[in-house]
Amino acid sequence: MAAGEFGQIMKRKLSALSGRYLAALRKHLKQSPRASLEPARGLGRKALAIGLETLDVARIHERALAKLELGSSRDGFIERADIFFAETITPIEETHRAELKASARLNKLNKALGRRTADLGVANQSLKQGIARRKSVEVALIKSREHYKSLLKESLALQEHLRRLTQRTLLAQEDSRKKIRHNLQDEIAQTLLGINVRLLSVKQAAGRNARSLQKEIASTQWLVDMSVKSIEGFAREFAKHHER
Repeated sequence: MAAGEFGQIMKRKLSALSGRYLAALRKHLKQSPRASLEPARGLGRKALAIGLETLDVARIHERALAKLELGSSRDGFIERADIFFAETITPIEETHRAELKASARLNKLNKALGRRTADLGVANQSLKQGIARRKSVEVALIKSREHYKSLLKESLALQEHLRRLTQRTLLAQEDSRKKIRHNLQDEIAQTLLGINVRLLSVKQAAGRNARSLQKEIASTQWLVDMSVKSIEGFAREFAKHHER
Protein backbone atom coordinates (compact mmCIF):
# COMPACT_ATOMS: atom_id res chain seq x y z
CA MET A 1 0.00 0.00 0.00
CA ALA A 2 1.33 3.45 -0.99
CA ALA A 3 1.94 6.09 1.66
CA GLY A 4 -0.58 8.48 0.07
CA GLU A 5 -3.30 5.83 0.00
CA PHE A 6 -2.63 4.90 3.62
CA GLY A 7 -2.84 8.55 4.60
CA GLN A 8 -6.22 8.91 2.91
CA ILE A 9 -7.56 5.88 4.73
CA MET A 10 -6.34 7.20 8.11
CA LYS A 11 -7.87 10.59 7.34
CA ARG A 12 -11.26 9.02 6.65
CA LYS A 13 -11.07 6.95 9.83
CA LEU A 14 -10.11 10.00 11.88
CA SER A 15 -12.98 12.02 10.38
CA ALA A 16 -15.45 9.24 11.09
CA LEU A 17 -14.23 8.92 14.69
CA SER A 18 -14.47 12.72 15.16
CA GLY A 19 -18.13 12.65 14.05
CA ARG A 20 -18.90 9.75 16.40
CA TYR A 21 -17.13 11.50 19.26
CA LEU A 22 -19.12 14.72 18.69
CA ALA A 23 -22.42 12.81 18.58
CA ALA A 24 -21.58 10.72 21.67
CA LEU A 25 -20.46 13.75 23.68
CA ARG A 26 -23.58 15.72 22.73
CA LYS A 27 -25.78 12.79 23.73
CA HIS A 28 -23.93 12.32 27.02
CA LEU A 29 -24.30 15.99 27.99
CA LYS A 30 -28.05 15.80 27.38
CA GLN A 31 -28.30 12.88 29.79
CA SER A 32 -28.13 12.84 33.56
CA PRO A 33 -24.73 13.55 35.12
CA ARG A 34 -24.86 9.93 36.38
CA ALA A 35 -25.17 8.56 32.84
CA SER A 36 -22.87 5.69 31.85
CA LEU A 37 -19.47 6.55 30.42
CA GLU A 38 -19.23 3.27 28.52
CA PRO A 39 -19.75 5.06 25.15
CA ALA A 40 -16.66 7.14 25.92
CA ARG A 41 -14.65 3.95 26.62
CA GLY A 42 -15.92 2.46 23.37
CA LEU A 43 -14.67 5.49 21.45
CA GLY A 44 -11.32 5.17 23.22
CA ARG A 45 -11.00 1.53 22.17
CA LYS A 46 -11.80 2.50 18.54
CA ALA A 47 -9.20 5.29 18.70
CA LEU A 48 -6.69 2.81 20.02
CA ALA A 49 -7.55 0.35 17.28
CA ILE A 50 -6.74 2.79 14.50
CA GLY A 51 -3.50 3.86 16.21
CA LEU A 52 -4.46 7.22 17.71
CA GLU A 53 -2.66 8.64 20.73
CA THR A 54 -3.95 10.78 23.61
CA LEU A 55 -2.99 14.00 21.82
CA ASP A 56 -5.02 12.98 18.76
CA VAL A 57 -8.10 12.36 20.90
CA ALA A 58 -7.50 15.71 22.65
CA ARG A 59 -7.68 17.52 19.32
CA ILE A 60 -10.92 15.67 18.49
CA HIS A 61 -12.29 16.71 21.90
CA GLU A 62 -11.34 20.38 21.36
CA ARG A 63 -13.05 20.47 17.96
CA ALA A 64 -16.15 18.90 19.47
CA LEU A 65 -16.27 21.51 22.25
CA ALA A 66 -15.91 24.27 19.66
CA LYS A 67 -18.84 22.90 17.68
CA LEU A 68 -20.99 22.48 20.80
CA GLU A 69 -20.18 26.06 21.87
CA LEU A 70 -20.17 25.18 25.57
CA GLY A 71 -19.71 28.13 27.93
CA SER A 72 -17.44 27.82 30.93
CA SER A 73 -20.36 28.03 33.35
CA ARG A 74 -23.16 26.32 31.45
CA ASP A 75 -24.55 23.87 33.99
CA GLY A 76 -21.15 22.24 34.50
CA PHE A 77 -21.04 20.90 30.94
CA ILE A 78 -17.32 21.67 30.61
CA GLU A 79 -16.50 19.55 33.66
CA ARG A 80 -18.72 16.71 32.41
CA ALA A 81 -17.14 16.99 28.96
CA ASP A 82 -13.69 16.75 30.56
CA ILE A 83 -14.79 13.61 32.43
CA PHE A 84 -16.08 12.16 29.14
CA PHE A 85 -12.72 12.94 27.51
CA ALA A 86 -10.79 11.39 30.42
CA GLU A 87 -12.89 8.23 30.12
CA THR A 88 -12.28 8.15 26.36
CA ILE A 89 -8.52 8.19 26.69
CA THR A 90 -8.56 5.61 29.52
CA PRO A 91 -8.07 2.60 27.18
CA ILE A 92 -5.14 4.39 25.51
CA GLU A 93 -3.57 5.28 28.86
CA GLU A 94 -4.14 1.77 30.20
CA THR A 95 -2.49 0.37 27.10
CA HIS A 96 0.45 2.70 27.58
CA ARG A 97 0.76 1.72 31.23
CA ALA A 98 0.60 -1.93 30.26
CA GLU A 99 3.24 -1.33 27.62
CA LEU A 100 5.39 0.47 30.16
CA LYS A 101 5.00 -2.39 32.60
CA ALA A 102 5.73 -4.86 29.84
CA SER A 103 8.74 -2.79 28.83
CA ALA A 104 9.92 -2.71 32.43
CA ARG A 105 9.45 -6.45 32.72
CA LEU A 106 11.26 -6.89 29.43
CA ASN A 107 14.14 -4.74 30.65
CA LYS A 108 14.23 -6.73 33.86
CA LEU A 109 14.22 -9.96 31.89
CA ASN A 110 16.93 -8.63 29.61
CA LYS A 111 19.07 -7.75 32.62
CA ALA A 112 18.42 -11.14 34.16
CA LEU A 113 19.24 -12.72 30.80
CA GLY A 114 22.43 -10.67 30.65
CA ARG A 115 23.45 -11.85 34.11
CA ARG A 116 22.53 -15.39 33.20
CA THR A 117 24.53 -15.12 29.99
CA ALA A 118 27.51 -13.81 31.95
CA ASP A 119 27.15 -16.66 34.46
CA LEU A 120 26.92 -19.14 31.62
CA GLY A 121 30.01 -17.58 30.08
CA VAL A 122 31.93 -18.04 33.32
CA ALA A 123 30.60 -21.58 33.70
CA ASN A 124 31.50 -22.34 30.08
CA GLN A 125 35.01 -20.98 30.60
CA SER A 126 35.35 -23.05 33.77
CA LEU A 127 34.08 -26.10 31.87
CA LYS A 128 36.62 -25.51 29.10
CA GLN A 129 39.39 -25.22 31.67
CA GLY A 130 38.16 -28.42 33.36
CA ILE A 131 38.12 -30.22 30.00
CA ALA A 132 41.63 -28.93 29.23
CA ARG A 133 42.87 -30.14 32.64
CA ARG A 134 41.21 -33.52 32.14
CA LYS A 135 42.79 -33.88 28.70
CA SER A 136 46.16 -32.93 30.18
CA VAL A 137 45.74 -35.57 32.90
CA GLU A 138 44.69 -38.14 30.28
CA VAL A 139 47.76 -37.35 28.19
CA ALA A 140 49.97 -37.63 31.28
CA LEU A 141 48.37 -40.98 32.16
CA ILE A 142 48.89 -42.26 28.62
CA LYS A 143 52.55 -41.17 28.71
CA SER A 144 52.96 -42.75 32.15
CA ARG A 145 51.33 -45.97 30.92
CA GLU A 146 53.62 -46.06 27.88
CA HIS A 147 56.65 -45.36 30.10
CA TYR A 148 55.57 -48.17 32.45
CA LYS A 149 55.20 -50.56 29.50
CA SER A 150 58.67 -49.59 28.29
CA LEU A 151 60.17 -50.13 31.74
CA LEU A 152 58.38 -53.47 32.07
CA LYS A 153 59.67 -54.55 28.67
CA GLU A 154 63.22 -53.55 29.62
CA SER A 155 62.88 -55.35 32.96
CA LEU A 156 61.69 -58.55 31.27
CA ALA A 157 64.55 -58.32 28.78
CA LEU A 158 67.07 -57.87 31.62
CA GLN A 159 65.56 -60.82 33.48
CA GLU A 160 65.84 -63.00 30.38
CA HIS A 161 69.44 -61.87 29.84
CA LEU A 162 70.27 -62.61 33.49
CA ARG A 163 68.63 -66.04 33.20
CA ARG A 164 70.68 -66.90 30.13
CA LEU A 165 73.87 -65.56 31.73
CA THR A 166 73.22 -67.60 34.87
CA GLN A 167 72.57 -70.67 32.75
CA ARG A 168 75.81 -70.16 30.81
CA THR A 169 77.69 -69.60 34.08
CA LEU A 170 76.29 -72.80 35.58
CA LEU A 171 77.14 -74.70 32.41
CA ALA A 172 80.66 -73.26 32.46
CA GLN A 173 81.06 -74.21 36.12
CA GLU A 174 79.75 -77.67 35.37
CA ASP A 175 82.21 -78.02 32.46
CA SER A 176 85.03 -76.81 34.74
CA ARG A 177 84.09 -79.32 37.44
CA LYS A 178 83.91 -82.09 34.87
CA LYS A 179 87.35 -81.13 33.57
CA ILE A 180 88.80 -81.08 37.11
CA ARG A 181 87.22 -84.46 37.91
CA HIS A 182 88.56 -85.88 34.67
CA ASN A 183 92.08 -84.57 35.35
CA LEU A 184 91.91 -85.84 38.91
CA GLN A 185 90.83 -89.27 37.75
CA ASP A 186 93.69 -89.36 35.22
CA GLU A 187 96.19 -88.26 37.82
CA ILE A 188 94.98 -90.87 40.33
CA ALA A 189 95.02 -93.56 37.68
CA GLN A 190 98.55 -92.66 36.59
CA THR A 191 99.69 -92.49 40.20
CA LEU A 192 98.18 -95.88 41.02
CA LEU A 193 99.72 -97.29 37.90
CA GLY A 194 103.13 -95.91 38.90
CA ILE A 195 102.74 -97.30 42.39
CA ASN A 196 101.81 -100.66 40.98
CA VAL A 197 104.89 -100.64 38.75
CA ARG A 198 107.09 -99.72 41.71
CA LEU A 199 105.59 -102.45 43.82
CA LEU A 200 106.44 -104.97 41.10
CA SER A 201 109.98 -103.59 41.08
CA VAL A 202 110.11 -103.92 44.87
CA LYS A 203 108.93 -107.49 44.58
CA GLN A 204 111.69 -108.29 42.07
CA ALA A 205 114.34 -106.41 44.06
CA ALA A 206 113.42 -108.34 47.18
CA GLY A 207 114.83 -111.46 45.55
CA ARG A 208 118.18 -109.78 44.68
CA ASN A 209 119.50 -107.76 47.66
CA ALA A 210 118.37 -105.51 50.51
CA ARG A 211 120.07 -102.35 49.24
CA SER A 212 118.26 -102.44 45.94
CA LEU A 213 115.01 -103.05 47.89
CA GLN A 214 115.52 -99.97 50.03
CA LYS A 215 116.14 -97.84 46.96
CA GLU A 216 112.94 -99.03 45.33
CA ILE A 217 110.95 -98.47 48.51
CA ALA A 218 112.27 -94.91 48.80
CA SER A 219 111.41 -94.22 45.18
CA THR A 220 107.91 -95.59 45.70
CA GLN A 221 107.43 -93.44 48.82
CA TRP A 222 108.41 -90.34 46.86
CA LEU A 223 105.96 -91.25 44.15
CA VAL A 224 103.23 -91.70 46.73
CA ASP A 225 104.05 -88.30 48.34
CA MET A 226 103.97 -86.54 44.99
CA SER A 227 100.67 -88.20 44.15
CA VAL A 228 99.14 -87.12 47.44
CA LYS A 229 100.25 -83.51 46.88
CA SER A 230 98.93 -83.58 43.34
CA ILE A 231 95.56 -84.94 44.53
CA GLU A 232 95.39 -82.26 47.26
CA GLY A 233 96.06 -79.55 44.64
CA PHE A 234 93.26 -80.84 42.45
CA ALA A 235 90.99 -80.99 45.50
CA ARG A 236 91.67 -77.35 46.36
CA GLU A 237 91.09 -76.26 42.77
CA PHE A 238 87.81 -78.20 42.70
CA ALA A 239 86.73 -76.60 45.99
CA LYS A 240 87.42 -73.10 44.57
CA HIS A 241 85.33 -73.76 41.48
CA HIS A 242 82.57 -75.27 43.61
CA GLU A 243 82.45 -72.17 45.82
CA ARG A 244 81.99 -69.93 42.74
